Amino acid sequence: MNSIKFFIDQHGCAKNQVDGEILISHLTGTQEWEQTFEPSEADLIIINSCGFIESAKTECLNAVLNARNNYPNAKILLAGCLAERYAEDLKENLPEADGFFGNGDLSKIVITAKEVMQNKRPVHKFAQKGVCGANRNLLLSFAGTAFVKITEGCNNRCSFCAIPIIRGELRSRPASEIIEEIKTLLEKGVYEINLIGQDLAAYGTGCSDNVFGTGRTYLPLGTPGSDAELAIEDKGESGLCTLLKEISKIEGTFRLRLLYIHPDHFNPDILPVIKSDERFLPYFDIPFQSGDDEIILKMHRTGNHKKYAQTIEKIRSFFPDAAIRTTFLAGFPGEKDAQAENTLNFLKEISTDWSGCFPYSREDDTPAYSLKNQVPAKKANARAKKLVALQEEITAQRLKERCGKDYDVLIEEVLAQNEDSPEEGIAIGRAWFQAPEVDGSVVVNYDRSNPEEQKAVLSGRLVRVHINSAGTVDLNGDFVCDSPLNEKIKKNKLKFAQEING
Repeated sequence: MNSIKFFIDQHGCAKNQVDGEILISHLTGTQEWEQTFEPSEADLIIINSCGFIESAKTECLNAVLNARNNYPNAKILLAGCLAERYAEDLKENLPEADGFFGNGDLSKIVITAKEVMQNKRPVHKFAQKGVCGANRNLLLSFAGTAFVKITEGCNNRCSFCAIPIIRGELRSRPASEIIEEIKTLLEKGVYEINLIGQDLAAYGTGCSDNVFGTGRTYLPLGTPGSDAELAIEDKGESGLCTLLKEISKIEGTFRLRLLYIHPDHFNPDILPVIKSDERFLPYFDIPFQSGDDEIILKMHRTGNHKKYAQTIEKIRSFFPDAAIRTTFLAGFPGEKDAQAENTLNFLKEISTDWSGCFPYSREDDTPAYSLKNQVPAKKANARAKKLVALQEEITAQRLKERCGKDYDVLIEEVLAQNEDSPEEGIAIGRAWFQAPEVDGSVVVNYDRSNPEEQKAVLSGRLVRVHINSAGTVDLNGDFVCDSPLNEKIKKNKLKFAQEING
């Protein structure tokens, strides 16, 4: 029997990417389905969608329309966050889609896909319980790196954010399950592990969480989602801290990065743990969103400018060379020019290496949706551009400070050779202070006529690079040598979509 071919069109964040990898694993785990990387060959096109902000929704809806127009004979399944949030409405208003599948129980994709092929036009939003996992044999990333999801959903209830509506209440994966997944990925040749979740700081604090077999862990008193009778008062150990200690017991060569820690309950107890294990990167992704106290309060956050600045100071007291990323939301309802200026000044003060700066997006069913004094889109965009411009200046300066040093760079892409100078090789990679997809890169120059260099500079491998110049986002460097760490990394046993597509 010929297998049915499916193509997955991936959208959204790293958490959604993991969901896409899980969908692929469930489908390819049967004899009935076969993945293709050419949509023109597909019997079924899965749009794994994002529903976080208006621009992302539009992008995903356009993806459905384009797929229907370009591949009229294929079935189209809208999956992911957009389907989870608007499935019933879209069933009536998006005839181009042949089915809808939310982000609950991802193992049900096999049943849903079969129903689509049987012309049943299913609308499935399965219960959001636990954190879905699977044995992922193909990753939608560059070679050598993987995202590991440790939580799902969120209890913070920021007034602008629809994540709790889309992803549900906070749930955390058992620590033993996370440890086993990391070990498996390392055995398959992954070097870089990126822990992800809506809020890593809240790991283990969900109402039904029992991640260590000792019951629920708790947030500090007064933080979003904390229970006054059960919260800890600056004592005890956070769940994230305990998890990192367990990960530190894993033998092997790897680097580990934490992505997204809510600033209102940043876990300071993780700092000495990170410092004690050189495999743990001093990289901190803390989305402050604003530097104005009144706006922060309207965002339903409990921190303020001073507390947030102190968090950065504490991190840098442990790690003077720390890489820090944040996010800012420009044009929140009621934001005045002076308050926008406060955020600019805050960014100058904390001088983060990286930041995402976005205009406010008015999201259905969020508390901020009905707030008065909505900021005009033109003004919100202008404020976001100012933040971006300032961050570019700061980033350029911080990158200059990286010049003249040698770093191990994880190669992502080896670019085609220059026809005019065939001996000049160029590759793109990342150093430890650059997270995948969101930060800048290192442009690596090497000699293609040198067999040793050509053999070393391959996707998924580490090479030692001397940084000699910096731009506003990227660094440029010259190949020094093959990294000695490569000898300690397991042979690659995974498929990476970026390599296959390349």
